[in-house]
Amino acid sequence: MDGTLRDGVVHLTGNARQQFYDSGGYGRPTGRSELELAPVEAAHLLYRGDIDAVVDEDGRSLDFQAFLTRTDAVLSFVVYKNLRDRGFYLSPAREGWVEDPGDADFIVYPRGKGPADGEVAYRLHVVGERLPLPAASIEGHMLAVVDEDGELTYFNTEWLTPSGTADPDLPTGLETTLMDDRLLVWNPPESLYEDGFFGQRLAGRNAEKGPLQLSLLEAAYLADRSCLNLRAAAVRSHAESVEGERFSRRYVAYESLREAGVVPKSGFKFGADFRVYEAFDGVENLGHSDKLVRVTEPGHEFLPRELSLDVRMAGGVRKRMVFALTDPSGEIDWLSVERITP
Repeated sequence: MDGTLRDGVVHLTGNARQQFYDSGGYGRPTGRSELELAPVEAAHLLYRGDIDAVVDEDGRSLDFQAFLTRTDAVLSFVVYKNLRDRGFYLSPAREGWVEDPGDADFIVYPRGKGPADGEVAYRLHVVGERLPLPAASIEGHMLAVVDEDGELTYFNTEWLTPSGTADPDLPTGLETTLMDDRLLVWNPPESLYEDGFFGQRLAGRNAEKGPLQLSLLEAAYLADRSCLNLRAAAVRSHAESVEGERFSRRYVAYESLREAGVVPKSGFKFGADFRVYEAFDGVENLGHSDKLVRVTEPGHEFLPRELSLDVRMAGGVRKRMVFALTDPSGEIDWLSVERITP
């Protein structure tokens, strides 16, 4: 059986619908037995030997090599074949071919299901390792990243709403000294550290009492709530002089996490802005942090290599990677990304 390439679509006649759509989930039926195939589907059938050739508009007969070169569908073919080999049916996300294609490249159906069943497992976006990814283009998608060796890495993405159990009582009028990049609390109540996990003991983690050193984020948060003997504007001005515009963006994320009952602490050792504790019942009962958070601009473009590095780091320490797409005005979208195996 030969296909015919016309207007960017491969047309099959004969018993194509029964042979390829009904039994294999390929293409879109256009008549009683006719079928339209996207180029990647036709390339897969050529590769398998299920169709012999595709005839182009000039009457030239294209085999698999010529057709794949002509359509430049290499990345899509790598992903399409991989998922087919894993037992999935998938459809190119074209207008009129699937419901609500959006900006996905493929609609992937649950194993054992196909286009006619009305169930969707993943909305898939295909990308090479060097192509920047705007945040808006990856939300709600499974990403299939094809590296320069042709290897595949899959990531799942979803929006989150932070939620935790921390609800500490905050003191007032604490005696403090503002230093270069931190603030010292000389006589802190025990609850500030033990119940709120604010700061770190100046004498080290094993010290049972003594002064606390607070980060500038913690200092600004407490100053905004009249907990310190310093004006909030003075603390914020100092922090912005130290860290620049980045401080304002990180503070918005920090404050949002605290107000949601989540305890954020420095994520420096993991290469992130924060490590966060959601189930928090005091430092004495402190478990492992749940997630790593990196604060970015709403229009941030992810490079797949950097995304892979962040997600791998989080997974390696049994945490989930979250990106806080933060506008200094206070708007935040929390995007979770994790590596998966379909």
